[in-house]
Amino acid sequence: MPVVREFRLPDLGEGLTGAEVVRWMVEVGEVIAVDQPVVEVETAKAVVEVPCPYGGVVTARYGEEGEEIAVGAPLVTVAVASGGPAASPPAASPAPSSSVASSSPAAEVERPLVGYGVAEPGRGGRRRRVGVPASAGAGGVAVAVTVRAPAVPAGPAVVPVISPLVRRLAREQGVDLAALTGSGPDGLIMRADVERAVAAGVAGPVAAPVPSAGAAVSVSAPASVQGGVVPLRGLRKAVAEKLGRSHREIPAATCWVDADATELMALRRQLNATPGPKVSVLALLARICTVALARFPELNSSVTADGSGIVRHPAVHLGFAAQGERGLVVPVVRDAQGRSTEQLGEELARLTEAARGGALTPAELTGGTFTLNNYGVFGVDGSTPILNHPEAAMLGVGRIVAKPWVHQGELAVREVTQLSFTFDHRVCDGGTAGGFLRFVADCVEQPGMLLRQL
Repeated sequence: MPVVREFRLPDLGEGLTGAEVVRWMVEVGEVIAVDQPVVEVETAKAVVEVPCPYGGVVTARYGEEGEEIAVGAPLVTVAVASGGPAASPPAASPAPSSSVASSSPAAEVERPLVGYGVAEPGRGGRRRRVGVPASAGAGGVAVAVTVRAPAVPAGPAVVPVISPLVRRLAREQGVDLAALTGSGPDGLIMRADVERAVAAGVAGPVAAPVPSAGAAVSVSAPASVQGGVVPLRGLRKAVAEKLGRSHREIPAATCWVDADATELMALRRQLNATPGPKVSVLALLARICTVALARFPELNSSVTADGSGIVRHPAVHLGFAAQGERGLVVPVVRDAQGRSTEQLGEELARLTEAARGGALTPAELTGGTFTLNNYGVFGVDGSTPILNHPEAAMLGVGRIVAKPWVHQGELAVREVTQLSFTFDHRVCDGGTAGGFLRFVADCVEQPGMLLRQL
């Protein structure tokens, strides 16, 4: 006899607590396959399609379009044939994500198909009756329900994995999930299990990446205006909350300096005159930042949540501001300190293109330790940006424009930019911040200085 299994919204990223329903992709009563996307949701990081690990008949879906659903809350219920295609996660409530390598398991609820098709009160669900005859009592009131359960597709058993992020990682790395033993509750396969398999060489040859249904990203419709008020939702709401928190909690200060970028631009032209990938100004600035942070590691840090200590980050995960279809986002270049200028340029270009197309994953938008903000692309000279909480520092770069400048004792036309540096005054004093900014400016004016640091 078929049973109903409940699929709860999994943790779609690091620390995300919920998601807004953008578009339902299935109807109640529809037969779905294992790993088929059932809903498109918008988190604070991206708009993604969420695949369901169960195959069967959709008996209910929870939440209307525009409604927020918490991580761990019911998303859909699916009638699954006994012994049919279904994952086997634990039957307990979802545990919170403990690290980047973990995902919140979605609990399943098994129950006979008695009362199938009847909406449960108070759960925000929306169900449609499917083949439910009822016997009537006095006054024609239905008093019993007998179910003719629809045919449920049979198929091979599915490995115990709930998170779409884990499935996507395994697919991209060529890992056979069926060959893994999960370290999570009741054998649930976690992200760490896939990463260990990759490190151990279990993964097979990886095909060229192609857009998958589970990883598709789209752009949500503009927020409707009602009574002159635009609701704060999705990304805009997350940005507002993060910036508000940063402004409230971090005693930030800003210093700035004008720098002659003529030699830096000449170096870029020289590099791009040779065969190979083109080097962007942003890539050169990113390289300068990684060298500067090696000299001033206090600035690659963050203050603990309770304010009792400072966390020094061993690696530079460099965030940079990018304008995407959903607004301003901050993709992160992982381990920037270990990349060459050319490698930084390639990764910056890839993430920028993904931002423009709305294809950034939550993992690519979290975990930054320092931010580079090139607001010069908007044609402005300076800014006093709000820090990207909980990071302790941000370097801003204005437009590079020809200006009169005293060079070697004579007035000349030079390519000049303004550098602004905002920092958390709790992690360092002005001397450290000023030293960092001066070093960056010196490298912009005399890029050959970088050779001493490499």
